[in-house]
This record gives sequence, C-alpha cells and structure tokens, in this order.
Amino acid sequence: MENTEGTRKFLIATHGRLAGGVKSSLDIITGAMDSIFLIEAYVDENRSIEDDIKAVVDQVGDNDELIVFSDIMGGSVTNQVLQYASQSNVHVVSGFNLPLVIEIVLADTDTPAQEVIAEAIENAKQQMVYVNQLLAAQTQEEDND
Repeated sequence: MENTEGTRKFLIATHGRLAGGVKSSLDIITGAMDSIFLIEAYVDENRSIEDDIKAVVDQVGDNDELIVFSDIMGGSVTNQVLQYASQSNVHVVSGFNLPLVIEIVLADTDTPAQEVIAEAIENAKQQMVYVNQLLAAQTQEEDND
C-alpha cells in the first residue's frame, strides 16, 4: 500500500514498561516524535489492553498507516493487536529490537510499509551478535597472522 495522503503512525505495545524505555531511547537517538503511541500492558490494573489498543486504532484514519511493534510473538499483547492486523493499513511486527524500530520510524514514508518492514527485519537480525564469539574469532585470526 503506497502512502500518498495519510500519515504513518507507530504503536509500541509491550508487557510492562519496555515500551516506555524504547520510546525514551528513540527520543534520544531520533528526537521526539508525536506519531508514536505507547501501550505498557498490565502496569495499571484499572486499564484494559483491549481498550488501550482500540483507543490508538481509533486515532488512525483510513488513509493513515499504523505500524505496531509488539514484544513477544504469541504473547497476550501481540494476540490482542492481531485483532486489527486484517485491516490493510495496520502492520504488526513482533519481537522487535531497537535498531528495527529506529529504521522503520526513520524510513521514507513514500516507501511502502511492507517493503520498509521486510528490509528492517533483515537488518535487525544482523544486529543480534554474540560479541564474545566474534571477538574470539578475531583474536584467533590475528594470532594466525
């Protein structure tokens, strides 16, 4: 779906306060953005995640896109968000990391969301590195030279 008139909006939805922590990091790295919503599920027993998600989705117009970042595939937060995934303007990315979120929120909004998300997921996978193993391999390589 090409985004020609609407706005690309984002929702970070997690168990507990992870969403707020990610937003704090985003604000430092990218600058504060007003197109990012947060849901920190289960921290306030008087709030329902279903109501929180509906409140966000209600703020997304038909021409807008909503990219949702949820923490755990198969978790209750993702399962609640998936109720909206059948809408053509709602995209759900589960198991996110900070580099993935940064890449997607900074992506050109003229690039289709599906393309942006697919590329960001591939790039984010490369951010997962067991650094000790990498350093050991480099040390061994230097010793062999």
